[in-house]
Amino acid sequence: MRKIVFMMGMSLDGHMQGPDREIGWHRVDEELHQHMNDVSRTFGGFLSGRVTHELMAAHWPTVHKDPEASPTMAEFAGIWCEMPKIVFSRTLQPGPAQWHTTVMNEVVPEAIRALKEQPGGDLVIEGANMATTFLEHDLVDEFRVYVHPVLIGAGTPIFHRGETFTERPLRLAETHTFGNGVVLLRHERDRG
Repeated sequence: MRKIVFMMGMSLDGHMQGPDREIGWHRVDEELHQHMNDVSRTFGGFLSGRVTHELMAAHWPTVHKDPEASPTMAEFAGIWCEMPKIVFSRTLQPGPAQWHTTVMNEVVPEAIRALKEQPGGDLVIEGANMATTFLEHDLVDEFRVYVHPVLIGAGTPIFHRGETFTERPLRLAETHTFGNGVVLLRHERDRG
């Protein structure tokens, strides 16, 4: 059975983006970007909300036209454009959309569990709001948090406090330190 994975970069003080959605403080160099490409290539799809999806769709499909884009950026653009995506939105029309995207109006736990039963790679959650919704329904199986060596002081916290959130035990599955000081902390749900 495939897993639901929450994968996100954060500052040491727990923010995924600054107060104005800035992410320029992320320490993404060639090593880290290639790692992200290699990991992303194994996934079976991206799960996101409308805002995150629209930000991604406004950037990645045109990267191949940017003469300053690195080969790893172009590689990720291809991965993102071709990867199946499910976007959860109450404002977009449900059904198929551009860039191998399907729009659903809400997160239905039974439908997500059915997705997990399908063949293919793991499904990765994009965005803190979407992660909160999946956590409230106890649907996240693995967390891959990339801690960047920077304090930004304010912004969007990586984990929002949900209405029905309860304590959930985790098991450390992996750590990795990149050359730029970013540290991967990979935890799996301890459901036993």
